[in-house]
Amino acid sequence: MGSLYYHDIEVGSIFCSGGRTATEADLTNFCMLSGDWNPIHVNKEYAEKSQFGERIVPGLFGLSLITGAMTQWGIFEESAVAMLNVKDWNFHVPILIGDTIYVEMEILGKRETSRKGVGLVERRFRIKDHSNKILQDGASDMLILVEPSEKKRTCVPFEMSCTESG
Repeated sequence: MGSLYYHDIEVGSIFCSGGRTATEADLTNFCMLSGDWNPIHVNKEYAEKSQFGERIVPGLFGLSLITGAMTQWGIFEESAVAMLNVKDWNFHVPILIGDTIYVEMEILGKRETSRKGVGLVERRFRIKDHSNKILQDGASDMLILVEPSEKKRTCVPFEMSCTESG
């Protein structure tokens, strides 16, 4: 599927990702990247005494999966202008190491904006596990091009030139 533009978007459409299993490496890498070294994530003995009984993956790991899913779908690759917000994000159930996670995006609405050639798309995301239980959900609006630009982006390979000084 190629990029979708404002006029291609249908309210009520639902997009679903393939499954992705949360791993020990995901937890460690996300903690390293975010600096979130809360003992509930990284201390086995501490986490075993918690209400969860085991370590949990940081909640923002789940939220970050929505941008990854959209990249993999490729539906906004050339049409996205900006992600505007994250609204009413809810953490219902923690993500555990070994959970297989799916991202679901539903198009709630769309409207034209005062900015020429740009529309707003309202989306609802759900992060579900392998048993279809909602782990996290919330909304996010984005600006999207109304139609493809007549100027196509072209990628120019990076060239490094060196000069010797003497």
